[in-house]
Amino acid sequence: MPDDKRGREKQSRDADNRQRQRDIAAALERSDETEPPVDTDELETLTPELDTVAFPATGSEVVEAVGTREVDAAGGTKRIADLVPETGEETFDSPDDVHVRLQRPEIAASMKRIVEASDRLRNARLGYSQREAYEKTLRALKAVDADDDDEGVEVVTEWIVERIRDDETFPGSRAVRRRAAKFCRENGYEIRNDEWLGV
Repeated sequence: MPDDKRGREKQSRDADNRQRQRDIAAALERSDETEPPVDTDELETLTPELDTVAFPATGSEVVEAVGTREVDAAGGTKRIADLVPETGEETFDSPDDVHVRLQRPEIAASMKRIVEASDRLRNARLGYSQREAYEKTLRALKAVDADDDDEGVEVVTEWIVERIRDDETFPGSRAVRRRAAKFCRENGYEIRNDEWLGV
């Protein structure tokens, strides 16, 4: 491969795709973590409809194909359109990528709000690693606040969305972790320094 701009861009895309595949495999392995209330067999029933979609597909294309379908989650039934960002910026490489996103409906709904708020920014795009850091913070909050009504996830999601709207930029992942840690400490949840939220 020549060492020019096109070659470097292809290498970068290939590296991103390999990382996504590793993340999907890791997410499937950790499906026993805090909030995978959606049964994987139920998600498999979406596969025939997802097979009509040409992957990689945007969130809008996924919503168009299966958005009216519902999944049973711990908090009740949720429409897929309420969990997948309806935007051209969010892309899925395969049906498995969609399944991974839907496994944690509370986190998916929060990330939908964040991604759709970021769609309003003209000169900025929510990068893959930053998105993953936001999601990891929300999952950590879900684990800490598992017995309550996920108030922490809601508070931090709202904070991120407000920063995007008011500042017209994305808050850094460290700032998001600090906000999550502040919520935990204010509500009596112990956070150790060696944990993700221990900033």
